Parts: sequence; structure tokens; C-alpha cells
Amino acid sequence: MQLLILTCRPHATADNHQELATTRIGMTGADDPGLDAHQGDEGQLRLWMQRLLRLAEQVGETGEIPVAAVVLDERGRCVGWGSNRRHRHKDPLGHAEMTAMAQAARLLGDWRLNRCTLVVTLEPCGMCAGAAIQGRVGRVVYAAVDPKRGALGGCLDLAGHPSAHHRMQVWGGLEREAASALLEHWFKRQRLEGVGRRERRKGEQLRPLPEPPPEAPRDGKQAIRSRTD
Repeated sequence: MQLLILTCRPHATADNHQELATTRIGMTGADDPGLDAHQGDEGQLRLWMQRLLRLAEQVGETGEIPVAAVVLDERGRCVGWGSNRRHRHKDPLGHAEMTAMAQAARLLGDWRLNRCTLVVTLEPCGMCAGAAIQGRVGRVVYAAVDPKRGALGGCLDLAGHPSAHHRMQVWGGLEREAASALLEHWFKRQRLEGVGRRERRKGEQLRPLPEPPPEAPRDGKQAIRSRTD
């Protein structure tokens, strides 16, 4: 199980991986009005997303929700990555984005990630979107839209909220079909396995109790009567 495919070495670039293109991101900062969320690097971002989807599929086999994320610097180099690990690490903050951003901040030596791009397979929730705003992430690119809990347009939009003190570029829907299919398949399998577990527990509860042993005779007369019967 190859869960370290994004950690070959610090500052991994696209040309470090045979499957990835060598196009550079070329970001100039999220607050630059001339910055386009799709600016010249869609091919590289798509390849990163495809790699993340393969990682997410492997993570799903561990019982975690299949989500993976990577943080790229302005030159398109990997400076942080993560996958969902809430159950494995017993960590309420163990979302892929949180892990990737924390690793990137440590590697770069700065909590400000305004020249970085966060790429993730599922639209960030309120916690992760808020952390991206607090961390001044320059751009967020996600695959599957989350209409129930997504906080970058799916359910609510924290990036565009008046309280947001930082404006970041958001691009949703890259490899959306593949990411949505992966999540739907995982949740369907979890539901089926949950039904199976409930049925097994129900069967155990309805199992007939063993017959009680016959009562011992209380006196000699009862013993003689039982023998004559």
C-alpha cells in the first residue's frame, strides 16, 4: 500500500514524477487581480489531482473517507501533503487539508501560504476552508463538490463571505466526475457493510436460548414419581 507517493523528498516538482508534466504554476499572489484560477497550469493541476485520487482510493481501504490533498508552492513544487486520518489518529482535526497545510507551513517556515495552491479531492469543509483563509492560501483547487458540508460554494462560501479578511482564488470541479464516483462508491460500500453488521448483530440477538436443565427432585416421592412416569 503506497501511501508515501507524494513524499519522495521536499520540494518535489512535477518533473520528479514520470506521470506528471513539467509546466510551472507561475502564481503571482492571490490578491493580484490579474491572477486567474486556471492560469496556464491546468494540465499540471489535473495530473496532481489524478495522483491524489489514486492516493485517496488507497486511503479509503483503511476505513477513512477517501480524501487527499497537496500544497504546491509558486513553482509547482510539493511542499505538503495529507490524507484523511481522523479515525486512525483519533484526531478531530485529521482532515487531508489540515495535514497538508500544517506540513507546508513547517517546511516553508511561514504560516502564510499566500503564494501556494491547495489541491484537494473534495471541497473543503468549514473547518478546512476557514484554516485556508487563516493561512492566507493563495488558491484552492478541489474536485468533488460537497453540497451538504462544502464551505467554498457547495453549501456556503466562506471565501466570499464579508467576514473573510483574505481573498483567495477558488477553482472547483477539476476531475469532478472521478472524485464523485470514488466517494459514492466508498459510501455505498460503507452502507452495505453497515447493514451486514447490523443484520449479524440482529441474528445474534434473536438466537434462541438453550433449554434450561431439568430441575432436580426436591424429595424422594418426586423422584419415584418421575421414574414411574
